[in-house]
Amino acid sequence: MKTSVIDIAAALLAGISMVCSAQTHEFAVADLSGARLKSATAMITTFDGSTALKLNPMKPGEAGYASGGPMAILPEIQIRNGTIEADVAGAPAKDADDSARGFIGIAFRIQSESRFEIIYLRPTNSHADDQLRRNHTTQYSSEPDWPWDRLRKESPGVYESWVDIEAGKWTHMLIVVHGASAALYINQAENPCLVVHDLKLGDVAGSVGLWMGQDTEGYFRKVRLTPE
Repeated sequence: MKTSVIDIAAALLAGISMVCSAQTHEFAVADLSGARLKSATAMITTFDGSTALKLNPMKPGEAGYASGGPMAILPEIQIRNGTIEADVAGAPAKDADDSARGFIGIAFRIQSESRFEIIYLRPTNSHADDQLRRNHTTQYSSEPDWPWDRLRKESPGVYESWVDIEAGKWTHMLIVVHGASAALYINQAENPCLVVHDLKLGDVAGSVGLWMGQDTEGYFRKVRLTPE
C-alpha cells in the first residue's frame, strides 16, 4: 500500500512529542538577527504587537544584491527530515506595483544562496475575486532549476493551492519534510493545504532560511526547527 505524504506527516508530527527538547531548536527574534543575510538588511522591530525580525530588501545594483529574493539563512542547523515552523507576515511594500502579492515563506534544504527548496505564500491572492488567482495562494518551487513559472507551465495546479490567510497578518507556517515529500500546514490546521511528493533536490540535508519577495514588507517570529 502506498504511503501518502499526509500519513508520513501525521506519523512524524506524532513522533515529535517524543523527541527530547535538546533536539528542538527555537530561535528568539534576537537570534534571528544573527542569521546570514542575502540581498537584505535586517532589524528588530515591533509588528502587530509582537517583537519581530524585519527584512529590508536591497535594491538591484546595490553592493551585495543577488537575484532570487531577500533571505535570512539560519546558522549551524541542517535539516534533512523534520519540521520547520515560523510565524510570518507579508504584504506588498508601499512602493510596490500591482503585481506584488506580499510573497513570504520558508526556504529549506538550502545548498547555497541560489540552490534551495522553498514553500511560500502569496497573501493577497487568498481573498481575490478571481478563482484562478486564489488557487495560487501557496507555492512550492526549487531554485534555480524548477522556478514557479516552469512548474506552473509544465504541471498546472500541482505545486500551488488555496488557503485562507490575510496579508499583513501573522500566519503560522508548519512544513513537514520527509524524504522527497513535504507538507504545508497553516495556522494549526489538522490537514495540510499543500502536499509535494517529488522535492526536486531529492533526499538531502540543508540549511533553513526565512525568505520574502523583493516587493514585500515582511516580518518573522517564533522560528522552531525539529530535525527528525
